[in-house]
Amino acid sequence: MKRLSLSAAALALILPATLPAQSPDRPATTDPVFTPAAMRAHVEFLADDLLEGRDTGSEGHEIAARYVASQFDGLGLKPAGDADGQGRSWLQRITFQKTERTQTPATLTVSGPAGDQRFTHAGDVLIGMNAAEPRLDVRAPLVFVGYGLENQRLGLDDYAGLDVNGKIVVTLRGYPKGLPSEEGAHLSATKAMIAEQHGAIGMLSIGTLQSMKARPWARMVQFADEPDFTWVSPEGQPFDQAPGIRAGAALNDPAAQAVFAGAPQSIAAIRKLADRKGGKPKGFALKTSVRIQSDSASQRVTSPNVVAILPGSDPVLKDEYVVLSAHLDHIGVSPDKPGEPADKDRINNGALDNGAGIATMLEVARAMAMAPDKPRRSIIFLASTGEEKGLLGADYFARHPSVPIRQIVGNVDLDMPLLLYPFTDVIAFGADHSTLGPIVAQAVKPMGVSLSPDPMPQESIFVRSDHYMFVKQGVPAVFLATGFANGGEKAWGDFLSGAYHHPGDDMTQKIDWQAGARFAQANYRITRAMADADTPPRWFKNDFFGDIFAPQASKATK
Repeated sequence: MKRLSLSAAALALILPATLPAQSPDRPATTDPVFTPAAMRAHVEFLADDLLEGRDTGSEGHEIAARYVASQFDGLGLKPAGDADGQGRSWLQRITFQKTERTQTPATLTVSGPAGDQRFTHAGDVLIGMNAAEPRLDVRAPLVFVGYGLENQRLGLDDYAGLDVNGKIVVTLRGYPKGLPSEEGAHLSATKAMIAEQHGAIGMLSIGTLQSMKARPWARMVQFADEPDFTWVSPEGQPFDQAPGIRAGAALNDPAAQAVFAGAPQSIAAIRKLADRKGGKPKGFALKTSVRIQSDSASQRVTSPNVVAILPGSDPVLKDEYVVLSAHLDHIGVSPDKPGEPADKDRINNGALDNGAGIATMLEVARAMAMAPDKPRRSIIFLASTGEEKGLLGADYFARHPSVPIRQIVGNVDLDMPLLLYPFTDVIAFGADHSTLGPIVAQAVKPMGVSLSPDPMPQESIFVRSDHYMFVKQGVPAVFLATGFANGGEKAWGDFLSGAYHHPGDDMTQKIDWQAGARFAQANYRITRAMADADTPPRWFKNDFFGDIFAPQASKATK
């Protein structure tokens, strides 16, 4: 494995931080102490300008990965990354395919009763790229398919009576109002696969009143020129969950109006119906077709997950594993914009997203490693890469785990704990689906912390963090975050509309490090509860996700 060459400045910064807060050889107390200073030290390093935002495939991320590996090493954990002739390393090296736009603008041309109308990428259309077709040129008739969802259990059959073979489908974004948010978010993430199963070759999406409010077009355009990433299998095959969908685009109103020219229903009428609870607009063939043209270029880059194991103490249960995960990557350096001053801060440091999550994981690992009574089950600590590119590092690990996936019994993911106020509640996204909900609630209750339901279902958080990739492999999992009580709602609103994915997410924020220590304590208690219980986490009987992804697993009564 090629070693990263670190500058003298990097070495000066990294070496002091690798020392654990307490030597593993010294006696540990049965009640571990979590300090604000330890949390701050980890985040200070990870959010330093030297790391330039820890973008996937960057030198800054490589430095961060070495930092996490050195912490694991200093705690006496066992490396659980790639195997080589000398055993395992700390790093699970992943090859990614990175696809970017060329200087030729992508275009979408609508043909129909109103003639031809041409739209350019990042105007009123956002056009996807296809690495398998670097000079993409697709033309096909259009069919509106409502939300484009199918699920017998939830009464969804949007393709009934429609012929979309060889055509491009037009879908509403999101899912019907009144559908459970986590089930709806999951089904929304499967639209391309459903369309492919029906023979479609492309997919266009248009906003509903609800989705446009949650994610306005101007916000979507901000990320129009981001590169696409996917992981590459050890056999060299880029992962694509719907390779038959050759072309895709999102449409703003002018392009949507052009697509629906001459249609039996207007966009306004469709949106009005979709805005009702349970509203499910029916599909129909459109009188228009589109031609999508897009040029792209791809290259291969690598970036590692960092993986460690703390072996369990129980002779039987040690062969079961609990995963505590957090993503290490962030979004790097923002590009220059015309008219901006040359010295403008463009480094997206990612202090809270997700330096704080990694710091929490490292402090839990320290407490576990130093505890005189080790956990009964083994613990996997995973610092994933590529989360900001589509949960790719976690997806790769869940499909290529360090131990057989059937031996992984539960996952708690730590992503962007908002340490800006003294939280009194936590949110475990996914808690309603398995016994992890009660486990979390009981573990934090003695701290005076309560478990609250998802306060922002419109954001589809359940499918936007790494735990979802474990769920898809049949593992009960939750994503833990600080809650909305005690000033949390305002703090979350201000952060998401301000410092989130912005250079302002740095160490100049008024971070409550005592809240950080408390969050680490909560996660220690949760992870110990999972690791020490006689029974591993289990899906609830008749649960939507348990039935889909773990149909043969033993279930619990809710």
